Amino acid sequence: MKPDEQSKLKFESNYKSFEWLCIQTKEARDSFNAQPYKKDISILFVPTDCELLIDFNAYRTTKPTLFFCGYQRIQLLKGINAISLNYSRDFYCIQIHDAEVACDGLLFQNAGQFPATELSPDEHSIIENLFSEIGEELRLKDSSMEEMVRILLKQIIIRATRLWKQQQLPNQMLETPAEVEFYRNFNQLVEIHFKKWHSVADYASVLGLTAKTLSNKFNRLNLIQPNEIIKSRILLEAKRLLCFTDWSVKEIAYELGYEDPAYFNRLFTGKVGDSPSVFKKKFNEGKNVQ
Repeated sequence: MKPDEQSKLKFESNYKSFEWLCIQTKEARDSFNAQPYKKDISILFVPTDCELLIDFNAYRTTKPTLFFCGYQRIQLLKGINAISLNYSRDFYCIQIHDAEVACDGLLFQNAGQFPATELSPDEHSIIENLFSEIGEELRLKDSSMEEMVRILLKQIIIRATRLWKQQQLPNQMLETPAEVEFYRNFNQLVEIHFKKWHSVADYASVLGLTAKTLSNKFNRLNLIQPNEIIKSRILLEAKRLLCFTDWSVKEIAYELGYEDPAYFNRLFTGKVGDSPSVFKKKFNEGKNVQ
């Protein structure tokens, strides 16, 4: 998009919404950052040498990169000329349409590996064109616009999923599609059940394995251990609730399935390095927390 063209385009119909936002100025970036929490799905197309804060982790791009976010706090700390697609699950739900794009548990709902996809020059050109085409469709407001935007969105997701697997997964997994599906399935289960299932054994039993076999399988595939993925998801939700709600530590512990708040407090402190109350205090004071 050219600098003098419209930088924000939006479609809304009943519960469906889709927004195309081009962040071209510092003022636009500040406005984007002012949103404390994004409840819609977001795909952020970021150029080289940008710095971002997503949830509680910092990233710096060395290549044009796509970031895939759902229910996350996103801040663009350095750089402009980024484009953000924000859409409701009623517009396009990846869980319902999983067979179409096969990204659930990889680009989204993946507590073990954050979904950032770097783009080669060729892929950058293709993705840039797809983002531009979405902007043109929203501007035209043709009767078929909604479905065309959905088709273009799916192309972005499918291409990014293929690239992400090539960049993030071990070669032995790519050679065996069943292993990729197994990994996706595990991540999906974690996202659904992390508030009540806290042990590897809980997930292993559903997958028809013992806890030891599941851990050995992840080790053989050079993946982050399942126990770490489970705990990472629990702690991420704890951080979100601490920083974006007025719930007490005890209420958060109960929400995450811990009947003993003291145990939850010890778990959080041991993994994060600060107690829940100190973490919240630092966040409210504007200090960097991870």
